[in-house]
Amino acid sequence: MFDSSRIVVGLELGTSKICAVVGRLSDDGGPPHILGVGQARSRGVRKGEIVDVGQAEEDIREALSEAEEMANVIIRDVYLGVSGGHIGGFNNHGSHQVPSVDREITEEDVEHVIQNAKVANLGADRYAIHVNRHHFTVNGQEGISDPVGMVGQSLEVNVHITYGNFNRLQTPVRVVKDLQLDVDAIVFNGLASALASLTPEQKHQGTLVIDFGGGTTDYAVFHQGLLRHTGVLSVGGDHLTNDLAFFFKIPLCAAEKLKVEHGGVEITDDIRGRTLTLPSEHGLAEKSINLEHLRRIMRERVDETLRLIEEELNDRGITPYTQSGVVLCGGGANIPGILRMAEDVFQAPASVGRASAFSGARSALDQPEFATGLGLVRFGAMQDRRRKASSLISNLPLPRRVRESFESFLKRP
Repeated sequence: MFDSSRIVVGLELGTSKICAVVGRLSDDGGPPHILGVGQARSRGVRKGEIVDVGQAEEDIREALSEAEEMANVIIRDVYLGVSGGHIGGFNNHGSHQVPSVDREITEEDVEHVIQNAKVANLGADRYAIHVNRHHFTVNGQEGISDPVGMVGQSLEVNVHITYGNFNRLQTPVRVVKDLQLDVDAIVFNGLASALASLTPEQKHQGTLVIDFGGGTTDYAVFHQGLLRHTGVLSVGGDHLTNDLAFFFKIPLCAAEKLKVEHGGVEITDDIRGRTLTLPSEHGLAEKSINLEHLRRIMRERVDETLRLIEEELNDRGITPYTQSGVVLCGGGANIPGILRMAEDVFQAPASVGRASAFSGARSALDQPEFATGLGLVRFGAMQDRRRKASSLISNLPLPRRVRESFESFLKRP
């Protein structure tokens, strides 16, 4: 049994699966070591949100039990991934007047200006999941990464806020707490997938991460090491299945099998005119499926999803931040031909997300559908390092200005 204080657990409540990932933190600041993964078919979640508490609880228990057995740990707390159509993101600006003209800016001033940026434009029903700071402005001087210790009267900051509906965020938290588990933090799934998949170079150069899940498509943009945009579409792999079931007039289970075994988004010469025969089931007659029609249906839905993201990035002026590449995660990343389609839509190179900065179970690290769970562990590891560094700094005999500068640095995203 491992030291429980060094264990971090990420819990993803997905539309197609519940996934728990157990990681052990390194004492020397190295990458988390993945000890175990637990999965269960998700029956109580639709479009990223819980719709049946009882079924969701059963599935969460199953996934956690499998993860505990594989990792040989007892899970007591989790970093909880959240998604849903109510989640969005926007860039905001905050300002703060320092009381004295010739007083140095302190960490307290920084906290005030970030708080001002956080509360602006957030309605009473919205909750800020993440507030990621960009750069500060002191007395009109822009591009300052750390204003602590500078002399100035006017302090401003630009931030990116990822928010969600407060009540709808409370439902998954309460379900998890009803299972006698503590929630260390809630984390946007799109951010978690980015943390698992992107290298520091990709974050700096500018990369769009798209997590194509069962019920939602989450996305996040990094540029110059900063989180620039986040968003959610209430469309995912289940919608592809529904499209096929409707068009071919077949059961959902048969449509899902078709999608997995014969699906894709490329129309090639070798599939033109080809048909598949579905065997008779439950008294239904055999059915012939045109393979080209199947691919066209999937192609139209996936293309529409990607273009909706591209349109929003254009509207927000974010597109220039994504020119170095697009990284696809989630089960949808395995759709044949989706990388080429993404390259055509975004006019940038596309790749499948692979977990970086981890060690341990390769079966999980090499599959894009585990990106969110792994990213939740990564988020927990980052929080732990910040707590340890902050504790260390607080015990050192440093001048106030130096101490506050370090503390400000540690709070950066």
